[in-house]
Amino acid sequence: MSAEKTDVLRLRKKHQPKAEKDATPEYGRRLLAAQSVRNAIMASLIAIIVFSAIWAMLSTLVGVIYPWLTMVMGILIGLAVRRAGLGLDWRFPVIAALFAAFGALAGNIIVAAAFTAPQLETTTLNVLSNLTAMTWPVFFDEVMTPADLVFALFAAGLAAFFANRRLNRTQVLALRLLEESDDDQD
Repeated sequence: MSAEKTDVLRLRKKHQPKAEKDATPEYGRRLLAAQSVRNAIMASLIAIIVFSAIWAMLSTLVGVIYPWLTMVMGILIGLAVRRAGLGLDWRFPVIAALFAAFGALAGNIIVAAAFTAPQLETTTLNVLSNLTAMTWPVFFDEVMTPADLVFALFAAGLAAFFANRRLNRTQVLALRLLEESDDDQD
């Protein structure tokens, strides 16, 4: 009989995940040094451009505007900030939320231009390049609704939620050891 107590309801762990590195303050410093605000901003802009183009193409193909796709854009922006920025502090959720709100506005503008272009017998890019100060009040009166604002706020919240880097136990312990070593030096 084995000395190890087994639980009948628990499956055997054949493949125990190994710690990728030992938790040291130096590893914590490397985690903090890996953060990049510039990469987070660039990833947000790329996500906005790509998603807005896909949203406009999908909406014109189907013939219906889906305003709730703004929330999907918020999730994608948050994941892009997480992946590119590798952020651990408050800056990255703020960046993701601001860019999600901006992306919601930009996406609505691009989708509205895509729907307006066939009526004017021109292209979407031509409509976007000919925007003037006189078209903005019409856009905000006729296209933007309070529901678009609500979707933009939810998109910002979702982007902020998904923006921070998820850490494993070793990484959390390394950051905690770094914090304790910094406290000891003070």
